[in-house]
Amino acid sequence: MSTTTLEPKDRELFGHPIGLYVLFLTEMWERFSYYGMRGLLTLYMAAELTDASGPGLGWSNADALKLYGWYTMLVYLMSIPGGMIADKLIGQKKSVMIGAIILVLGHGTLAIEETWAFFTGLILIILGVGMLKPNISTMVGGLYGPKDIRRDKGFSIFYIGINTGSLLATTTVGLVVAKWGWHAGFGLAGIGMLLGLLVYVFGQKYLVHVGNKTSVEEKKDQVPISKLFQDLLKSSKHLLLVVILIAVSIYYGGFVLTGIDHWGYVALFIFLSLLVGMLMMIYKSLRSQIEKDRFLVVLLSFLLVIVFWGAFEQAGGLMNLFTNDYTNRNLFGWEVPTIWFQSLNAGFIILFAVVVANFWASRKLKNKEASSLFKMATGTIIMGLGFIFMVFATMDFEKSGPVVEGVAGSGSAMYWLVLAYLFHTIGELCSSPVSLSFVTKLAPVRYASLMMGLYFASTGLGNKVAGLLGESASEFGEYTIFAGITIFTVIFGLLVILLLKPLKRLTHGAEDLEKENVADIGEATEQSLA
Repeated sequence: MSTTTLEPKDRELFGHPIGLYVLFLTEMWERFSYYGMRGLLTLYMAAELTDASGPGLGWSNADALKLYGWYTMLVYLMSIPGGMIADKLIGQKKSVMIGAIILVLGHGTLAIEETWAFFTGLILIILGVGMLKPNISTMVGGLYGPKDIRRDKGFSIFYIGINTGSLLATTTVGLVVAKWGWHAGFGLAGIGMLLGLLVYVFGQKYLVHVGNKTSVEEKKDQVPISKLFQDLLKSSKHLLLVVILIAVSIYYGGFVLTGIDHWGYVALFIFLSLLVGMLMMIYKSLRSQIEKDRFLVVLLSFLLVIVFWGAFEQAGGLMNLFTNDYTNRNLFGWEVPTIWFQSLNAGFIILFAVVVANFWASRKLKNKEASSLFKMATGTIIMGLGFIFMVFATMDFEKSGPVVEGVAGSGSAMYWLVLAYLFHTIGELCSSPVSLSFVTKLAPVRYASLMMGLYFASTGLGNKVAGLLGESASEFGEYTIFAGITIFTVIFGLLVILLLKPLKRLTHGAEDLEKENVADIGEATEQSLA
């Protein structure tokens, strides 16, 4: 009688590959470092030189939000070259390793109390996240087969890791800053990233079958990026379109916009113009109409991503400053640290992630509408409705007046923020983990990491939109911005739902593959969801 010993790559824990939990812990500590630093960023830049937590940069709120927008955009925009490097050169696994090492160096540099270190650290973090973020998510998708209904659940578990890291960061970094200053908080974020790197290094035996360098045979099936640009140059009509886009971008960015960063917009628009040209060539290189239709649906889903994060990322910008400046944070005689409000989102995710995942899984098993696009649109609407409470918070502040220490009823009440973050969290749980999974389902396999990079680039553009909206609050006021976000997101989400049927037709049943597998693993799935 013989026994079969499972290889590490085949072992499972709680109904999922052990590799998922390796990536879970790696991402958890990476997000600990990112959200810990992000929660401090605008506060540090806007802090006076005589701030109680140590000298800040003394910038205005508008300038702090401006840099915040550029930084959070570039963090995700770099996912495009990060995805290309993985797809074409070294594979996702090595890309994640390199990104983690760069991030350790970046967060360590931020701990140095020098201006040059601040900007150098931000640049290193931008590069590190660009290498790590799209590729670790692609590896999660690679753990599951195309008919495996556990994929969405796996991404939800992975998403819990992201937000566990965020919760740990936002509840500890604020205390460290209060006791030892801003740069100690940045240093703590670096320690978290080092732990993530160690988890990833020692968990390699559970990841031997995912994220590997593209084989020679697989490369024969790929279209090199250089070939895409060569085809672009040979195609006169496409070249003309790109030249027009670049010319308009240079004019708009360099001569219409004002301010010290207006040439940054030139670089951004040129980059986007070249990206449009590259996407056209990728579309042209796809072999079947099914691939082309699915590619278009993925690109359209990126619009939802931009809208969602353009609103949601007010959390680290305008909402963060609103909490610090206009909210009465006194709780039984103790002032709640501003950064702790960032932990509400992560805490709610940990509480409700399984509940929301179970809700959608139950609908799918009952053959009710539970497509990814429907979830993303619904999530955008729910998240947008959360800004109604920020409208009420603004009205509360205008009625109560500025925050006066020790005076109850002054400033805006904290519960408005709690309710806003609750709705934002439910919306995020409906949209974000699903959109990650959606990209891995529809993207052509040979462009998997590139498309994941485009997803995170869309997230980055949403972050830039968030920064622009936050900046405009100094001109239009918080009430107008929060109300405008509510109206736009709800209308946009409803429009997507109205167009759902034709969009689903273009996916050619990509998500229906999962239904074929329900009969085989439905019972196991129900148990894992319990």
